[in-house]
Amino acid sequence: MHNRICIVTGANAGIGKATALGLAKMGATVVMVCRSRERGEVAMAEIKRKSGNRSVFLLLADLSSQASIRQLTASFKTQYLALHVLVNNAGVVPPKRTVTVDGFETQFAVNHLAYFLLTNLLLDILKANASARIVNIASEVHHGVSIPFNDLQSEKSYSPRKVYAQTKLANVLFTYELARRLAGTGVTANCLHPGVIVTNLLSDYMGLPRTLRSVTTAIAAGPEKGAQVCLYLATSPELEGVSGKYFVDSATARSSPESYDAGVARRLWEVSAKLTGLNE
Repeated sequence: MHNRICIVTGANAGIGKATALGLAKMGATVVMVCRSRERGEVAMAEIKRKSGNRSVFLLLADLSSQASIRQLTASFKTQYLALHVLVNNAGVVPPKRTVTVDGFETQFAVNHLAYFLLTNLLLDILKANASARIVNIASEVHHGVSIPFNDLQSEKSYSPRKVYAQTKLANVLFTYELARRLAGTGVTANCLHPGVIVTNLLSDYMGLPRTLRSVTTAIAAGPEKGAQVCLYLATSPELEGVSGKYFVDSATARSSPESYDAGVARRLWEVSAKLTGLNE
């Protein structure tokens, strides 16, 4: 991974931090995207120390804000001439319905629209480099739900777990549609289920106070385990040219029946493009 530049969102904790550390240990230049400067700098210092790699950097962004995402991509492009790996990892599970500065339901905005907008704004620099990879963190919880096009903002009802599952389905649909659109460019897009991992996100999903996060250790693995699949997708020579796949335990797996509906994927893409002003 020497001479390869990687972006990892939500890189100050959990799977994102473990992925950033893994990439740094492989010799990559790692750009951590974090919302908090304080937490980001602490994590960056730790990753540099544990990896022995000084090429670990921090960019700040609030992924619930589309203006912040646009500023992030502009800042990245002024500082770096290439991008070889993009890991979309950041996610949230608010216990109650909240809206972002742009007026969108927060889970839908951070867990899906941020993936969509950030990736699309970086496609030009990804396409400029052979064999670039996009890795989207999804989840097995996407099974059994559908995209509620009549209530994307959860205005009629809000269940944290159900909305989270819907956003994870959106991640899979986005990955498949993105892979179709990237065919022939040399850029691949894949998604994964990282496993049931002990993180703040899992505590939020289970409705537990973060002070009781240790309760989840009985049923979940550590972030390093979750990062293994992510690192495999980001770096393995075996996956050169492999695109549009869903992985569980570093092997391709079947995602939900709904996720293979190309019409739903195109509709979600078109709606997302409109909501993010992508084509304006």
